[in-house]
Amino acid sequence: MTVTNIIQHRGVWALLFSSAFGLVLAALYFQYLDDLAPCIMCIYQRTAVLGLMFSSLLPTILKHWVAQVLGLIGAMISSVWGLLIAIEHVDIQTAINPFFASCEIVPNFPSWAPLHEWLPQIFAATGDCGDIKWSFVGMSMPQWMIVIFAAYTCVLIFVAATALMKKKNQ
Repeated sequence: MTVTNIIQHRGVWALLFSSAFGLVLAALYFQYLDDLAPCIMCIYQRTAVLGLMFSSLLPTILKHWVAQVLGLIGAMISSVWGLLIAIEHVDIQTAINPFFASCEIVPNFPSWAPLHEWLPQIFAATGDCGDIKWSFVGMSMPQWMIVIFAAYTCVLIFVAATALMKKKNQ
């Protein structure tokens, strides 16, 4: 299967959707069953994962090249944005002087889409960005999100670059 066929294959988009959906479910599990209150940076990362999920939904449903390009662009923006937010979150958690490294209290969503007001169960930030209340193999949740978003970003860049090079050589 060539890279161009991978971009066109609905199963690949469904896999991206499923993995992002699993991350959202994991976030809600940590929030509601493990009582880990999400901070503003967690909410922004959650929004980036939802961006990945919804970007992959269009090419999963439609096999048109426009849907695939829009899905790839949306997924790329979401993964890079999520990576940058996760890096900033780790910087806040590891700051030497926590008084100079803080985050907002209320999410800064656009006025036309106040997600924290529409769906506070998913988008309300109630935690502190500097707190590390969970770790696995010595890494905090934002550190794991760096790994996850970096993996998404690398795969998406590879797929996009390979598809562009193949298209150029035709």
